[in-house]
Amino acid sequence: MAIARKLAYNVIFNSILKVVSTVVLSLFLVRLVTGYLGQDGFGKYATVLAFFSFFSAVGDLGLGQVTAREIAKEGADEKRILGNVIGLRLVSSALLILIAPAVIIFFDYSPEVKWGVLIVACASLFSSLSLVMNGVFQKRIAMDRVAMAEFIGKLLQVSLIALVVKFDLGFLPIVFSVLIALAFNVTTVLLISRRFIRFRPRFDIPFWKAFLHESLPMGATAIITFAYFKTDTILLSLLQTSADVGIYNVAYKIIENLVFFPAMLAGLILPLLARCFLSDRKKFVEIANKTFKVFVIIVLPVVLGTFFLAQDIVQIISGPEFSASAPVLRILAFSLACIFFGHFFNMILIVGHMQKKLMQALLFVAAFNIALNLFIVSRYSYFGAATAAVLTEALVVLLTGSLVYRKLRFFPRFAGIGRVMASASGMAATLYLLVGSPFIVAGSVSLGVYGGLLWVTRAISSDEVMSLFVKGDDESVEAPMIS
Repeated sequence: MAIARKLAYNVIFNSILKVVSTVVLSLFLVRLVTGYLGQDGFGKYATVLAFFSFFSAVGDLGLGQVTAREIAKEGADEKRILGNVIGLRLVSSALLILIAPAVIIFFDYSPEVKWGVLIVACASLFSSLSLVMNGVFQKRIAMDRVAMAEFIGKLLQVSLIALVVKFDLGFLPIVFSVLIALAFNVTTVLLISRRFIRFRPRFDIPFWKAFLHESLPMGATAIITFAYFKTDTILLSLLQTSADVGIYNVAYKIIENLVFFPAMLAGLILPLLARCFLSDRKKFVEIANKTFKVFVIIVLPVVLGTFFLAQDIVQIISGPEFSASAPVLRILAFSLACIFFGHFFNMILIVGHMQKKLMQALLFVAAFNIALNLFIVSRYSYFGAATAAVLTEALVVLLTGSLVYRKLRFFPRFAGIGRVMASASGMAATLYLLVGSPFIVAGSVSLGVYGGLLWVTRAISSDEVMSLFVKGDDESVEAPMIS
């Protein structure tokens, strides 16, 4: 049971820090930036961050997830793997930084946006290194260290932006804060990792070739994922005004800061699922079904709260200047539900070594998203982009869910779904009746009703959640993920 307690601690600790750093601090950062830059300036800032996502996706190469999988195998040469992956990351990121000016020169942006894009191209180096190092901590169920480093890094970034606003230093110093925060994160994580393992960058070309053969499908998936996550912002920046980009991205930033829940849960559960996939099919199905149930229980109140309280949320996050973002947020709330379940099915496909099939599905989704955005953004601006986001995420769930069923012969199901839905209906009714009430009242009362109904109906128990993290008695933390 030691591994169960350690995983439970990591879930609770990570959740608390993620709520504070990814939600509270990130949204406070949005408040600072939107209040300082306004619609037009925030639109430029969002455009720069969209290119940061692009550079991070291109430089990803699928190394992070495959590294986590490979170093967890029994008998893996962890130092050799990590050293070569870090060396490969350094080379790929350096090439990316060199070609970034050639990418941005073709776009008709203001000089400050172009300089901002060059800054975040450099920042993508630190982002990519940090993702690789996560595997060291995932293997040892020590992601609490990473969460703490990210929290302090986010606190540093917010502090820097507060100084920029106070002394009116302008647009580029705000962008530069991204680079500083990420550099701090990766430096801290590298130092902490030395407690577990010491390694140095390696440049073993034959090893790189063999490793890239495994990782490139996931790298292509990262690029494709970028295409359907951030194409809307880039197309908005090219086809509409910066103010339109700002209005859309206030709503989208709120959604982005909520999707850490499925990503975090998937990252914590994936090693257990991978460990059971080949060796214990019954246990695999049991853990996957319970994970799906947890996803459902989390996503329902998040989506309902976002939909009903959109106006208050936007008012708190960005002020009255961005009130036009509220109806956009209501539309995007439905994409949030799809993102949750998309994460779930993606996790199952990765565990089942179906990366290539996943890549093919997401390639189709990316093409669909780009075509739809080209058609709809020029006509309906940010409302069109939001609608395209919902349809795209729904297509992801449809295709990945179908793949999981056809190729892995698994489809999630759990007892008590009626009780969960009844609890969510009670929350929705409460939110509807409390329309116009103060945000804190409507939010807390509706959550209390939801939690109370879950407890009264016994929709889920604490033992059921804890059993997610148990495979066997006193199992080693360093047990292999894949047989």
